[in-house]
Amino acid sequence: MALTPATLPRHELTGLPARVRAAADEGRVGTTGRITAETTATLTIATSERALQVPKRGTTFAIGVPRDGDHRRAAIDAADAEWVAVSGDRLIARPARRTEHRGDSTWR
Repeated sequence: MALTPATLPRHELTGLPARVRAAADEGRVGTTGRITAETTATLTIATSERALQVPKRGTTFAIGVPRDGDHRRAAIDAADAEWVAVSGDRLIARPARRTEHRGDSTWR
């Protein structure tokens, strides 16, 4: 399945460029980097200075999706990405469960 804005929640997010657009904690807004880890309730975004764990609940992310839809690329350049706004509330689930490719899903 190609990685597109519509299928983003069904894919692995680790390695994708990300920005925090809005958050309950104003200090996290504007954080930009790569997603290095994901748990049920958080995304870890590595910036040039440090890695910051950001709660999914109550946060809006902009996540970079490759324009060509090739999710197998090792790295996606932020300049070559189509930015998609995603509510972190849509991503709250165990990553392995959220990315399952069987049956009907509320993520579509």
